[in-house]
Amino acid sequence: MDNNPISELMQTTMENVKNILKVDTVVGDPIYTPDGITLVPISKISVGFGGGGAEFGGKNASGTRNYGGGNGTGVKIEPIGFLVIKDGHIRMINVTPPASNTVDRLIDLVPQVMDRVDSFIAKQKEGK
Repeated sequence: MDNNPISELMQTTMENVKNILKVDTVVGDPIYTPDGITLVPISKISVGFGGGGAEFGGKNASGTRNYGGGNGTGVKIEPIGFLVIKDGHIRMINVTPPASNTVDRLIDLVPQVMDRVDSFIAKQKEGK
């Protein structure tokens, strides 16, 4: 069975995209400040990929089938915020614009709700 040039083209492109999309790209290297704060950059990655090709009838002078094809990939790396670690407490500082829909707003509120729950539990323990 002949090697499929379209398949080879897509496989090569996907291998290169895999090299770009690593955990280190999403969660950056920590930044340590002199006053004991650690900042960890967090990014969002979006990828678009498409391609195609065709083999034409007949063969060329070298005896292989005529082929035409191509593909394209777009990668967008967007910083979304920093994890701030200080004195054993972690919080997220967003650098993205405010959420535009209900689901995004709910996701943005989760850290604040967790902080309030933690504070409530700590106060309840102090009262006992």
